[in-house]
Amino acid sequence: MQKLAVVILNYNGRKHLETFLPSVVEFSKPFNIILADNASKDDSISFVESRFPEIEIIRNERNDGFAKGYNDALEQLKNRFEFYLLLNSDVEVTENWINPLLNVFEDSEIAACQPKIRSYQDKDKFEHAGAAGGFLDKDYFPFCRGRIFETTEIDEGQYDYPIEITWTSGAAMLMRADLFHLAEGFDETFFAHMEEIDLCLRLAKKGYKFQCNPLSTVYHLGGGTLPYNSSNKIFLNFRNNLFMLVKNHPGLLFPKLFRRMALDGIAAIKFLFSGKITFFWKVFLSHVALYRNLPKLLKARKALKSDDGVVHYFHGSIIWSFFIQKNKFFSQLNSRKFDT
Repeated sequence: MQKLAVVILNYNGRKHLETFLPSVVEFSKPFNIILADNASKDDSISFVESRFPEIEIIRNERNDGFAKGYNDALEQLKNRFEFYLLLNSDVEVTENWINPLLNVFEDSEIAACQPKIRSYQDKDKFEHAGAAGGFLDKDYFPFCRGRIFETTEIDEGQYDYPIEITWTSGAAMLMRADLFHLAEGFDETFFAHMEEIDLCLRLAKKGYKFQCNPLSTVYHLGGGTLPYNSSNKIFLNFRNNLFMLVKNHPGLLFPKLFRRMALDGIAAIKFLFSGKITFFWKVFLSHVALYRNLPKLLKARKALKSDDGVVHYFHGSIIWSFFIQKNKFFSQLNSRKFDT
């Protein structure tokens, strides 16, 4: 069995591959690099074949999204590698970015880890999708060391220490291959967005842990496939967050779900009064999607209840802390509300 494969999912991403693959090829030796292509209609494959013949290419039959695209590709790699390093196609990596991540796995309880993720466009700042490690608050709102909602911090070394986190970013995520398959991969119902958080929660319930190691740094463009201000991204984020809550919340479900949907309603009204009518509509549609998928989600929830591992949360409201208490930075949050 080989040690590690860097696996990049691609769909019509020729421009990103041309920009970002050179750093991956230069700084990922001696490990394998694999392009998993979701039936691209551009010249992505021919470009990689001619420019980087050492890269292995897996051709998925259709573009069925991030979750299924990775599931299909990694199923073909099963039993070939000890680790998968899932990497977005719009990430620039740096020298010696892999070894610090591998060192984390000296702890046998670690299922996955991530590097420090900074912005490709503003390299002094953390990037939205992962920053220096992800957490969830009591209402299942995700946030990161270095990023709360749309506020990203300047990286001044304030988070330059390894820490156990709740979830690792799918933008750059190193994980044990056997655990990916043990958990049956990403939930394909999610299509894209937050499927990595759901996977981390499911593995945490099996007793595994997650870490960010800032000794490794990458730079993420972000929004390369779906812009951050896209109405479709709003839909996926609200819908998938509800899916994740229903599947993984360990306590009484419906009081928690009602509270969360009420908070979504407040966000929708804010969108409406801000003139963002499409965003308002997408929040509504996300709730409709929840009702349609509720039987399936409740079945998945029942299956997960047999696992008794502990998920680490922030036992406070990130909305209250951010908007009411004006705590804009992770370091300003009440440390006593984090699991230790």
